[in-house]
Amino acid sequence: MAMNPVQLTVVRRPTGKAAVKQLRRQGLVPGIFYGPGVDPIPIAARPAALRPLVHTRETHLVQLHIEGMEQTYECVLKDFALDPLTDALMHFDLQAVVADQPVEVEVPVKLVGTPVGVTRGGILEHALHTVRVSCLPRDLPEYIELDISGLDVGHAIHVRDVQLPGIRILEHGETVIATVIAPRETAEAEGTSGAVHSQ
Repeated sequence: MAMNPVQLTVVRRPTGKAAVKQLRRQGLVPGIFYGPGVDPIPIAARPAALRPLVHTRETHLVQLHIEGMEQTYECVLKDFALDPLTDALMHFDLQAVVADQPVEVEVPVKLVGTPVGVTRGGILEHALHTVRVSCLPRDLPEYIELDISGLDVGHAIHVRDVQLPGIRILEHGETVIATVIAPRETAEAEGTSGAVHSQ
């Protein structure tokens, strides 16, 4: 699914540990903006402004406006850090994108449909929730949707099975995205090893 850009306004910030602590006391999240042809710019934003990028199951292009600068930038959220105790956002990285240059990002995987194997008593395992992809910014999807209704017990969808125009998936082709396994008691009764076979 093609994405709609998120509008984000940030401020430039000072650097240094003391300055970062002061920013956080003011309720701001420190970040950095960088990319091709852009000198790294230390920035800061309100947590609420970053929520559509961080607390989501979708990937978004970002239209970035830095206060005091006329130019806007198109970028993606490249990384972020959460406090391990409170889950508060501690830092974020934005990477500029160029229209004719591929960008690498993590894209969520959404499964749709009820596998036939589940209706027969199997158990669905969603093994890979995001995949690394490389594509031009215009081709970057919000998420990758996979129809799993045809999955039977013992079958799986691997990375190699997913073909998307203009998008290269960077994960290993043998990596399992989703599979339907037999209930444990059934597998033990039949003496199976739990091996997964490609659909």
